Amino acid sequence: MVKNAVLVGLQLPRITNEELDGSLLELERLVTTLGYNVVGRLTQKRSSEKYSTVLGEGKLKELARWTGGPGNIAPSFERKKNKAELKKEDVEEEVLAEEDLSDFQPTQKAHIVIVDSDLSPSQLRNLESASGVTVLDRTGVIIEIFSRHANTRAARLQVEIAKLMYVAPRLRETGGSSEKQFGKGAGESSLELDRRKIRDRIKELKLELQSIGNEHEVRRARRQQEITVALVGYTNAGKSSLMRAMTGSEVLVANKLFATLDTTIRPLYPETKPKVLMSDTVGFIKKLPHDLVASFKSTLDEALHASLLLFVVDAADPAFRSQLDVTQKVLSEVGATEVPRLLLLNKKDCISELEREKLRKEFPEAILISTRDPGDLKSLREKIMGFFETDMVDEDIFVPFTAKGIIGDLRSRMRVLSETYNENGVSLKVRGTADAIRAMNKKIKGE
Repeated sequence: MVKNAVLVGLQLPRITNEELDGSLLELERLVTTLGYNVVGRLTQKRSSEKYSTVLGEGKLKELARWTGGPGNIAPSFERKKNKAELKKEDVEEEVLAEEDLSDFQPTQKAHIVIVDSDLSPSQLRNLESASGVTVLDRTGVIIEIFSRHANTRAARLQVEIAKLMYVAPRLRETGGSSEKQFGKGAGESSLELDRRKIRDRIKELKLELQSIGNEHEVRRARRQQEITVALVGYTNAGKSSLMRAMTGSEVLVANKLFATLDTTIRPLYPETKPKVLMSDTVGFIKKLPHDLVASFKSTLDEALHASLLLFVVDAADPAFRSQLDVTQKVLSEVGATEVPRLLLLNKKDCISELEREKLRKEFPEAILISTRDPGDLKSLREKIMGFFETDMVDEDIFVPFTAKGIIGDLRSRMRVLSETYNENGVSLKVRGTADAIRAMNKKIKGE
């Protein structure tokens, strides 16, 4: 049975109606990705999101009509409010009092409440008490999606760490938890014991993730002389579609948020000379939990060590400018601000020619593309190769016949402009990066 969800959004003083609507629309896509059916929205203007009840009394009653809950907080959950809080809530409730909700009756019952903010443990408990159903905040939704979409061992470890860090402060005392545990861990309540187990598990997971990260570093070091291009951008901007079109690989393409969590690395196809590797990284989103950014640092390091970043944005999305800001902010957190970049305005086939012309004027350095247009893909390929060739040098290299395996390696890393043979070996005029040529000469000398 598909569960129904009602969304709750808070409009704080500096948030416009358009920003609120956009954030709730994005939350609806996240919730739909989890498999819930969104049946309604509930919003309220608030001076802060720190109130113990999140919503005012009137809105709590309205929420209860969606869920069938009591509409108020049980006494065991209620916290005494100070004078400042009471005064603010009185002002806000005056606005609600003007609304006549007596005739409002939802046609469908909601089985879960999703709040478009991060909630404290006490706020979650209070809302669940008033609504009578499970409550999730935005971070909880994102972590659950990550948990379902993680495929590789590294991604599963990263998600489990973030999930445990999210769950730990939200643990509650269960029946008999006030009693002390005896034996190992004596003097600890069951809640304290559970939290210690979580801390130990996080430590264990981080050690395992570190060992996997070391393996990634070894593989990355082997690719150090390779030219690498990393696709970065907001979730569902079309990175995986572009990856598939540029490399011919069978990467997952789905119209879902966070369909890709694991980094995929493939060479451009048809193969270029020198070979160029392209990587598809995890997508970004507004209010991306910090613990997830930290957990996925090893994955995002692909962007940090790339030769070129392709910023992919959905040009058909009215909010793509703020999404681009989110991408730049997250990349700055992993130290990738100095990596060269190209801006790709994707999905140009979904906008009018007039809109395209406006974008060309606003972003003169950007490239408008559609992954469905072979001509656009060819132009992008040429743009990528042109970017790298500006830093390449031409050099003559002599490879004796006694040097085994050098020619094939050389052809994969550089462009061969000409070659001549004599009785001792082959002389090649090549074009490549200075680092690649230097490494190849050392390899020929056996250093």
